Amino acid sequence: MRIANYDNRAVLVTGETGAEQVLDIAGLSKGRFGPDLPSVYRSWDKVNEWLAGAAYTDHPATPLDRSKLGAPSPEPRQVFAVGLNYRDHAAESGFDSPTDLPPVFTKYVSSFTGPDTDVIIPDGGNVDWEVELVAVIGRQASKVARDGAWSYVAGLTVGQDISERISQLRGPAPQFGLGKSFAGFSPQGPWLVTPDEFDNPDDLELGCTIDGEEIQKGRTRDLIVSIPMLISTLSQTVTLYPGDVIFTGTPAGVGVGRDPKRFLAVGERMRSWVEGIGEVNQHFVAEPRTI
Repeated sequence: MRIANYDNRAVLVTGETGAEQVLDIAGLSKGRFGPDLPSVYRSWDKVNEWLAGAAYTDHPATPLDRSKLGAPSPEPRQVFAVGLNYRDHAAESGFDSPTDLPPVFTKYVSSFTGPDTDVIIPDGGNVDWEVELVAVIGRQASKVARDGAWSYVAGLTVGQDISERISQLRGPAPQFGLGKSFAGFSPQGPWLVTPDEFDNPDDLELGCTIDGEEIQKGRTRDLIVSIPMLISTLSQTVTLYPGDVIFTGTPAGVGVGRDPKRFLAVGERMRSWVEGIGEVNQHFVAEPRTI
């Protein structure tokens, strides 16, 4: 099942790639669920039960317009981002691989966007890329076991943890949250795919290109801490709520880890994808000039 944030309404996405259609969940359920996605996540178990028996064929669908897509969870109570969760990325960053929980920080919701966007490069900034698989929580989770942790996941989506390295790394201590939360620095989408749609949700290919050049490619089976273990470990300390967003980490290939270092430039176009989900596309533009 694919669920999207479409013009600020919760919709089902049907159809083949390139010919997708959307069905409004509030209309389909006669107002029982929706119209927005946060309310759908708060009723996730009931929504799933209803969807299992819902008839879609008699309800009018409309062709999908990607320009209307927003972040699949637009108003999470909490956003978790995980660093150094692939060994090759830890190595290129000059760190030993974590042996327990990798570093956890946040990305602020004001940086959230949908899948296809223009992103401003801040003046003087070194803007980097980090393709990530993103998980959205569907059920409240506290002190859950690893076995069965997937049952707390509403679905998976594609994310970019775009990072401005100068503001992230300057000062007496890193400013991870601020350096990764400029406007537009958290594109996600194009939709949420429920875990049952994958042959193995723990082993998905993900990657990234800039102007057609492949710069990242990996598989989520190489995560040091898998999604079930992340959910279990986080939930030992905090309560996870429906709609919460987890950026799970990036594989090797980021700009700051290259020799020489490479950062995004005005005019470049970035495509990021995860197998079985889809892609997000960013075009980088200059900061507007004021007179």
